[in-house]
This record gives sequence, structure tokens and C-alpha cells, in this order.
Amino acid sequence: MPVDVKQITEKVERESQVLARIRGEIAKIIVGQHYLVDRLLIGLLCNNHVLIEGVPGLAKTLSVTTLARTIQASFHRIQFTPDLLPADLIGTLIYNPKTGDFTTKRGPVFANIILADEVNRAPAKVQSALLEAMQERQVTIGDETHRLDEPFMVLATQNPIEQEGTYPLPEAQVDRFMLKLKITYPSKDEEHQILRAMATSSPDLDVEPVIEPAKIIGLRELTDEIFMDEKIEDYIVDVVHATREPKDYGLDIEDLILYGASPRATIYLTMAAKAHALLESRGYVTPQDVKSIAMDVLRHRVIISYEAEAEEKTSEDLVQQILDTVEVP
Repeated sequence: MPVDVKQITEKVERESQVLARIRGEIAKIIVGQHYLVDRLLIGLLCNNHVLIEGVPGLAKTLSVTTLARTIQASFHRIQFTPDLLPADLIGTLIYNPKTGDFTTKRGPVFANIILADEVNRAPAKVQSALLEAMQERQVTIGDETHRLDEPFMVLATQNPIEQEGTYPLPEAQVDRFMLKLKITYPSKDEEHQILRAMATSSPDLDVEPVIEPAKIIGLRELTDEIFMDEKIEDYIVDVVHATREPKDYGLDIEDLILYGASPRATIYLTMAAKAHALLESRGYVTPQDVKSIAMDVLRHRVIISYEAEAEEKTSEDLVQQILDTVEVP
């Protein structure tokens, strides 16, 4: 292993200890859900947004609020509803009749971590306002453009079982989320622990702040330094290309995929694999890092055809088939 990789690994082992402390503090409140917590940290390290899908009651909101408290970040929860207006999200101009002036009243989007609860319940004009904040890291109120503070992260949730009164998210907006997570039920042992910890009128939800938001920037720079071999880069490109041209890889699923993943998926898969390596206290990326995170990056970027629906195939089935087939370096 080259010397520079050893130096990166030593630096990672030294500076990534804070991530273990964040995990430890979150574990005081959240039983299990290691997958969810790690993916939230990956989104934070990569300066990107996460879409969380799961039935109610799986501690999605509690996980997000606990993460915000461990990194001393400002946090706002926005309940998306059909009657929500863009001004309810980004703010508006307030007229003062005495002076004849307008003053800016900032909305809840001005925070480090935004929880957009049931994001698919708001109409398109609200989705568009959120899209500017997510992509441009800014919002426009009247004639003024306001930059959002760093770190800025949108964590959106949606309920997969109740579709009445919802507005399907536009593909352009779904593509802005680096990761789409699917949260499942806890195991029996974990549910016993949840029962003992939470089945009380005043559960203990105290956590210690571990890191300041400014230090997140340093961890992001460290994530960018993680070494990735050219063979791993080729593997990532192959996996994404296989979603567009599956026949090139001996896959007979071309009729099942309407649209493959865009180059944004290649970028996000590379960044997420580096962040996953950092969480594992490694200064270099392995193929397993890519395989571990690929489903979360690709499941919402592979659009299936009617033929796939007729055969009861999901995008996850096709992505898994690609990961099982594409040659690993």
C-alpha cells in the first residue's frame, strides 16, 4: 500500500473517532436502526440530502432530531400538508404600514437540518421552493436571494402505504436526494429494548453534544481525501452504465428499464463510497463500500417499464441483479 494511503488511513483513524462518539450518543436514544443512522451520517459527510421511506412509528423523526442535537445544529421540522404554501416554507415579506417598508420574515427552511415530514403531501409549487433550497443552497424572497447556512441538509420522509391526498414527487426532485432509504421494522430483541426504554410517560431523551457544525466541514474535506483506486472508479462507472446498457454486461433486462441512472448517480456513488469507508475508519475505498451503498443511491434513479411492473419486478430487483452480475475488481 502506498505511503500516502497509509497517511490518509492514520488521519482517518484519528479524526473519525468523533463519528463513533456521535453513533454512541444516538444509540442512547435510538435502539437498532444502525443502517438509518449510518446513512444519515453519510448524507451529512457528503453535503447532500436523504429521502427516508418507512411506515409510521419507526423512529425516523426521533433519529433526525437526535442527530441534530449531537452535532449542535439548528433543526426545524416541517409538516408538509396539501394546503402548505411556499411562504410557509421559505418565508415572506411583511409590510409595515407605518414606515411603508417591507421586512423579511424568514421561514423554517433557514436551519442546518430540515426534516420535511411526509414531503409528498405538499403541492408542486411548494416542492419547487424546496428544490431551490436543496440544489442552490439559497432561497429567494421577493427580490432578495438569501444564502442558507452550512451545513444544510434536507431529510425528507414519505409513507409508502398511504397514497390518498399525496402528490408524487417529480423525478427531478427525487434525483436531488443523494440516498433513498427504506426503513424496516426492528427485530424482536430490539423491540424489547424499545419497550423498556420508551414505554413510559417521560422517556429519557438526553444526549451530549459531540461536535459543532463548523467541524463537519473538516470531516467533509477528510471524506474527499479518501483514496479510491482506478479499478474501483471503473467498477462504479460499470455499475451505473449497466443500468443504461444492461446487454453490454450480459443482462437480459433491457425491456424492464425505462431510464437508467444519470451521471449524478456516478458522482453520488463515488462520494457515498468514500463516506462509507470513513465510517469504517479506513482511508481507502473497497468494492464492498460501493456494493453496500449502491442500492440506496440507485433505487430511485432506475425507472422501470410497464413490462417490469407486469412481471412484478421493482427497481431494487433490477439493481440487485446488476450488482450480482457486474464483475467486481
